[in-house]
Amino acid sequence: MSSSVRSAQLVPPLFERTAVEDFKRSGRTVSLAVSPRDDSVAVYASLNTGPHVLRSLSATYPKNQQIYLANREQAPLSERRVFVTDTSVIFAAVQNLVKVSHAKNIEMLQSDEAMRAMGKLANDYINFCKECCLYASQNISRAEPLQLNAEHYRCLWTCFSLFAVLYLPEPGFEDAPVGDELMEWLNTHFIQPSTQEGDELSSQERPWEDPSFWPYLTRTCLRGLSKASAFFLKVLSSHPSLYLQSLAQQLSSLLTNHPRLHQFSAERDFAIASRRWKDKVKTLRLELDRVPESERDDGFENWWDRFSDIVGILEGRGDVIKRVCAELRTDWKEVCSVWGIFVDTRLRRQDLPEIVAQVLDEMPPDPTDLEDTIHAALFLGKPMQALSEAAQFDIWLAAHLADLMEPIELINAEPDDSELSLRQHYVLTYAEYLRADAALWRITVDYMYACGDVGRGMADQVLMRVPLRLEAPKNTDAAAEEMARIRTGHLAGSLKDVNETCFEHQREEIRRMVCRIAAQTFIREKLYGLAISYCTSAEDWIGLGRVVDLVLEEYIAEGPERFAQLVANIAPSLHSLRMDNGAKISAPGVFLHRLVFAVRFATFHQRCASGDGHAAAFEVVSMFREEIVPKSWWAVLLCDTLKLLNDDASLFFSSNDACLLIQKLEEIHIAVGEGARDDYLPVLCRVTRRGEKHALQRLEIVRLSLAKYYAKCGAIGVGGRSSGWSY
Repeated sequence: MSSSVRSAQLVPPLFERTAVEDFKRSGRTVSLAVSPRDDSVAVYASLNTGPHVLRSLSATYPKNQQIYLANREQAPLSERRVFVTDTSVIFAAVQNLVKVSHAKNIEMLQSDEAMRAMGKLANDYINFCKECCLYASQNISRAEPLQLNAEHYRCLWTCFSLFAVLYLPEPGFEDAPVGDELMEWLNTHFIQPSTQEGDELSSQERPWEDPSFWPYLTRTCLRGLSKASAFFLKVLSSHPSLYLQSLAQQLSSLLTNHPRLHQFSAERDFAIASRRWKDKVKTLRLELDRVPESERDDGFENWWDRFSDIVGILEGRGDVIKRVCAELRTDWKEVCSVWGIFVDTRLRRQDLPEIVAQVLDEMPPDPTDLEDTIHAALFLGKPMQALSEAAQFDIWLAAHLADLMEPIELINAEPDDSELSLRQHYVLTYAEYLRADAALWRITVDYMYACGDVGRGMADQVLMRVPLRLEAPKNTDAAAEEMARIRTGHLAGSLKDVNETCFEHQREEIRRMVCRIAAQTFIREKLYGLAISYCTSAEDWIGLGRVVDLVLEEYIAEGPERFAQLVANIAPSLHSLRMDNGAKISAPGVFLHRLVFAVRFATFHQRCASGDGHAAAFEVVSMFREEIVPKSWWAVLLCDTLKLLNDDASLFFSSNDACLLIQKLEEIHIAVGEGARDDYLPVLCRVTRRGEKHALQRLEIVRLSLAKYYAKCGAIGVGGRSSGWSY
């Protein structure tokens, strides 16, 4: 996945290649807009001048315009999607390790435990690269084609494993010789000679007559493949030259008993064994030099020259190793790896760049091969250059290498003029790549939140644009079940995921913003109980007031029956607000009182509808006495009591209750008379859908009904007996 410039063609074309001037004369230009959700680009034709100018030019163009959508990055698909998802778990573990270390004031490089944990996490990355490489190399039928081939994942594998070898050794082995580890890395990732070559040679009766025999044997000796070397040296026991037979036997013993660092518990013992082994190699050289000139060629090959090259390698002669590697068409990596095995057996990591620089002067890396240039930068101890090359190859590699480099102080952790450190730059670039697939938003924000203030700001914007999908689903049982859970007050689906992500990253303000967005959706669907719940969670008291206004608007628009149905689900939210009042969430009194009124007003109408007049009358009186009723709704509530006042079978109000209602009615008339009619009459006017004159007439009817009711109470001496009175 290279970051090179890519071009795209618009299909169907916006205009023909020969019609550019006509397009310009039409008063249009090509515009684009970038989606804040997934960085996709919309390309379209737009006007570049005013309509009046176009009319003067008599310009014409089709009214229906094409809109072309494209992504700047190819979204992760198939095995790539699995790869980025799985490795994000390791990334999260690295962040946690660094966070815990900082919390304990532990410097990573000074803590064996922390470095050991970092090494294990690097190996986890390596294993995922390996598994994806092996999977992609399988010749099997797949549900969808691979997005990236096995070669790509092989390169990721080689680069990450080389980084681990050079920069994340086991604690205590930082200053140990590195030759064995480099050779193991080389033999793991660049297998030479091939097994097929060995099989072909071993099947021959006289393999030394094959032109590939000596190159094969030399390569096995270079790579430290002692078993393969010993096998073919044993074959030389049948060679017609007695000199070669004897020398091959000695060489086989030397290769088989070659001291390797991992075989010793102390480096000193390894150094002593290596010196003794070198002495034996010198003895072999003396034996070889005694072979007469006439016996050095077997008619197929000058075996002495070939054998001498192998002994020269064992002697650690750098010039021989370079020449042999050049003849075998190997590259600088082989020379550098062999150097630590035969030339300088005590070669340490800090000394490696000097040797590599000398080798690269004679055998430079392939500039067209990004894998090779990444390897070279890592060998040379140039992590910044390695990241630059890695970003061109695959931004995943650059991001995750940088994430490991910063804690172990390979790159500077301080931000530059862009307010980003080098690590943050590469990690955020990778996060932008992930945005090509909006469904990967959870992973995207995890990477962004790990990148300081700039990253947090970017992640906040992503979270606020995650589709919550709260509208009623049109299909799929799973979506319907998810929406059902949300509508019963449970967190589910994307809403739950966003909420958990905000909590995990301590983004309370963003959580509130998302709750406000969710509340707007529930308002559109007239799920006012949920809307109030989310406004409360967001501490959006202005939004809560708007919901209450909309609820009361339902009474005005649809009447008491529909109003009571919509408010039925609000009561739990009111209870929650009252419980939280004075605690960590405290709704301002003005909004709480308006909500209480809406619920109590709906309860009043429910009581009326069910025939429970006494309870309905109690609600009316209680609301007035508790001063819950907004003045703008006094007239409406008084008019709604007419049914109770005019009931011939029962007296639902006591005389004191009736006096209270009369008092409220008189306050309305006095205020209207003093010019404050806009404070008391507009809602009643809207309910009756008549003018102010009709509203006043309705209130006169209420006055008359109250007068009659009060007189009735006086006639019998009491008011509002529970059993009522019949006439």
